[in-house]
Amino acid sequence: MRSIRIRILAILAVLIIVGVGAWQLLPSDEAKKDPVTVGTSDVVSSLDPAGAYDAGSWAIYSNIYQSLLTFKAGAIVPEPDAAESCTFIGQKFQTYQCKLRDDLTFSNGHKVTAEVVKYSFDRILKINADSGPAPLFPSLDTIVVDGRTITFNLSARDATFPLKLATGAGSIVDPAEYPKDKLRTGNQADGSGPFTLKSYEPGVQAELTPNAAYKGAVKSPGGPVHIRYFEGSSQLQAAWDAGSVDVTHRQLPAETLAELNPGATAQRITEAGSAEIRNLIFNVRDGSAFSDKRVRQAVAWIIDRGPLVGDVYRSTVEPLYSLIPQGYIGHSTPFFDAYPHPDKDEAKRLMQEAGVQIPLPVTFAHRDDDANKKESTELVRQLEKSGLFKVTEKAVEWTAFQKGYAAGDYDVYTVGWFPDFPDSDNFSQPLVGKGNSLNNGYQSKKVDDLIAATQQYSDRSRTSNDFKELQRLVGEDVPLIPLWQKKDYVVAKSEVSGSQYLSDGTGIWRLWELSWI
Repeated sequence: MRSIRIRILAILAVLIIVGVGAWQLLPSDEAKKDPVTVGTSDVVSSLDPAGAYDAGSWAIYSNIYQSLLTFKAGAIVPEPDAAESCTFIGQKFQTYQCKLRDDLTFSNGHKVTAEVVKYSFDRILKINADSGPAPLFPSLDTIVVDGRTITFNLSARDATFPLKLATGAGSIVDPAEYPKDKLRTGNQADGSGPFTLKSYEPGVQAELTPNAAYKGAVKSPGGPVHIRYFEGSSQLQAAWDAGSVDVTHRQLPAETLAELNPGATAQRITEAGSAEIRNLIFNVRDGSAFSDKRVRQAVAWIIDRGPLVGDVYRSTVEPLYSLIPQGYIGHSTPFFDAYPHPDKDEAKRLMQEAGVQIPLPVTFAHRDDDANKKESTELVRQLEKSGLFKVTEKAVEWTAFQKGYAAGDYDVYTVGWFPDFPDSDNFSQPLVGKGNSLNNGYQSKKVDDLIAATQQYSDRSRTSNDFKELQRLVGEDVPLIPLWQKKDYVVAKSEVSGSQYLSDGTGIWRLWELSWI
């Protein structure tokens, strides 16, 4: 993470000046209490933790809800938050036990108990929403409560289970407000996190105020924060230019990011080496245009990442040739090894071998915003230029888009992925494992066996070979095509402190770190 600035604190301990208006040199108490306004183009698809598995939703969850564990900025090992302590029992990584703090309450005053924690996990698995986080817990078998002790019994070894507890999927909710068998509706949320949700207007704004009752890992709850949501990066850019937002995150236009100047005195720029990636996802269900892997392999021979990286994203992203991005254990380049350069003739041979119509009619869908539109225009151009595909493009509002690909409405679609926790497992189980969150119908016993093999080691370096073999299989089956990997940028006014801690690639949005200088 890079955010270099020398902060000069002028200590005005003695500033007694006789004269009218001298007091105006000091900042007023009212100004200090103004909310910091954060702008983002991310979308909150649901305020209910059982109903969402996306970056925009989880960003706000990390502020209004509490999990048993959490991550400090830059950490790869979680620490207790709602829990007093947590540990594996035995050496098999199949029993994980936490002791809950005894001083926790929700923002509405209701007590947080171990039974409440069990309830929160049980409802995620019971509701099993199409766009929910249940895919993170395929091995969670039973939960047993004894006083303040919560025991998670797993059906298979999973050394990464503590990391998953520290994500938005581990959000603890109030049984009095969140039904056990359906999602909560409306614009309210009741959690025990560092902030309370004062008001919320979907797609427009959220007002957060510090939660005076919060007890946990965050030592300073910070001040009030106002989040503004924008439909795309161009609208976010306009708000930044107008000075109506104090911090921007995810994401200003690529043209702006490419020209950022870390030395500019009017702004603070944080460039985090995160692992946000974009994949081209295929619907592999029977009846889809891409049910035959040879047709998917043909697309892998067509895609040219060069124009995406250079023209669309102005070199603010890097080409990606693997399921697991650079910087993570097991990273390799199977899509470069198998498909080293665009080759229309090889693509045509595979499609002829598959016996499909040429050009093949396909439906290509993407989220309806300006950044995705530019990317999708380039991808459609490449597919149609090959002469092998006739593409119908659909730009769909985010929530409807998620429902659409979960229902199998599209043949191929693009989805960005922001890691929930700093481990390669987050790029395997949720993306290509049984019941994966991409809802594309892909399943492979060999892949599932390799995922299980990687989850049995607490020493994550021992997983490297299994992850590489897993990626080789994905490169052969092509349920998706990795496109690019990018860094995470936070841009803030110079008067705002703490923006360098807002994001570190774990998916936690540390709004409590923001304050006025």
